Amino acid sequence: MNKISKNISLLTTILSMFCATGCSDFLEESDPSNFTVENYFTQPAHARSSVNAIYAPMREPLNSGFGGGAWMMPEFATGLAATDLGQAVNSYFIKDLRNTSDNGYGQTYWTSYYRGIANANLSIQKIPTITMNEAEAKALMGEAYFLRAWYYFNLVRMFGSIPLVTEPVDLQSEQLRPAQATPEVVYNQIVQDLQTAEASGLPWTDASGKVSMGAVKSLLSQVYLTMAGFPLQKGASHYQLAAQKSEEVIDSKQFKLFASYNDFHDPSKKNIEENIFMIQFRTQILPSNWQVSIIPYNKNISQYSDETGGIYATGDFVKSYDPADLRAKEKQFFFTKFTNEANRNQEVDLGGYFIYKHFDMVAQTSSANSDLNWPVIRYADVLLTYAEASNEVSGPTAKAYEAVNAIRTRAQLPNLTGLSKDMFREAVWRERWYELCYENITWFDMVRLRKAFNVKTKTFDNYVGHKFSYGPTLTERELLFPIPTSEMRNNTNLRQNNGY
Repeated sequence: MNKISKNISLLTTILSMFCATGCSDFLEESDPSNFTVENYFTQPAHARSSVNAIYAPMREPLNSGFGGGAWMMPEFATGLAATDLGQAVNSYFIKDLRNTSDNGYGQTYWTSYYRGIANANLSIQKIPTITMNEAEAKALMGEAYFLRAWYYFNLVRMFGSIPLVTEPVDLQSEQLRPAQATPEVVYNQIVQDLQTAEASGLPWTDASGKVSMGAVKSLLSQVYLTMAGFPLQKGASHYQLAAQKSEEVIDSKQFKLFASYNDFHDPSKKNIEENIFMIQFRTQILPSNWQVSIIPYNKNISQYSDETGGIYATGDFVKSYDPADLRAKEKQFFFTKFTNEANRNQEVDLGGYFIYKHFDMVAQTSSANSDLNWPVIRYADVLLTYAEASNEVSGPTAKAYEAVNAIRTRAQLPNLTGLSKDMFREAVWRERWYELCYENITWFDMVRLRKAFNVKTKTFDNYVGHKFSYGPTLTERELLFPIPTSEMRNNTNLRQNNGY
């Protein structure tokens, strides 16, 4: 690596070395001009700060404003999200199934997540060269392997065949313009990374927000569940593995469902109980930045000066909930009215079903500076993963019923009972759609299952040919997002996904 590229690589790492955890020094600032790769990785503190840098790019897709936000990409792709933000053309291209490789949302995901992978590769290579406590080094490596796996898991599901880079790259590297690996090769690397993380001695929980054993096993269960379905179709063997890993999380008894949906957006509930793994934010330092996108367009209900109406639920989806379902009640998962910013005694009709599960009450009504984290893995997802996977292996067992009925009990719905394997399968799918909506999960479920929820019939259509409630029809093209134009231009070894 030449001196210029050394400093560029390290500059990327150092600039993103702000702590992703709840530690007291949330921002670890250093002068990058003083460092090269060789003289930086010399102390245990350098190992910790290099791993902190791997977390940083997770936040980038959540940036939101009048141009929308990249995190909306997999939500509009479900056909269950609406918007009033006219200038956010990237949202409309996806929502109306007219997406192109010029979409900035895809570019944000690709660039930021490969930056996270690059940071992980550097830590994985360099931490073993530092003289430090062996157990601490092993745990830090576990975090790095988990995060690399998490970035690749998202990228391979979004874009299909992608470059698989597992070592730091310089200007002379053969992987400077890497070819694409097949999804199966990428998934095998993901599993290998997570198994390494699983053996790293991480604690079951981490209230500061760092990777924990609970997060590792939970993600591994999701990976196996996805591998069981499309595009790999590994079937029974991987449903068994998904059931096994999710059951280990359940049996650890380290996690539990929140008693109230209000806990979803309570900053005091960060990284504990139901929140197994989250993207970290902190008010006044790194405030959550999606709040402007989940409030209605210029209704004057918020302390934020920007009220963008960037994304909200389609009415057809919310109305498809059981009328008794607590999640669909006002100010549970959604809200349709709120008080006027200038007069909190005056109620405003919002004209739609806005997303309350991500709503920061303090920020919206007083501070305009949010302290909420973004949920990545909730215990509810683990329970539903277990219910689905175990049913595919051995039908609806008592433990599978217990898992899904815990979700339904909180929603004040009756327990499921006496269902056939096929009926139980669709019942669990419905709970996934209703429970995990607008958390960047549903579209991934649609693709692995090749199914889409019909809000009119409350049954599941084949993905290809499913018609959104507002008109457009899914084709095979929409099983992947397009590789960004700039990546295709800069790397002639890449082949664009079909239809783009």
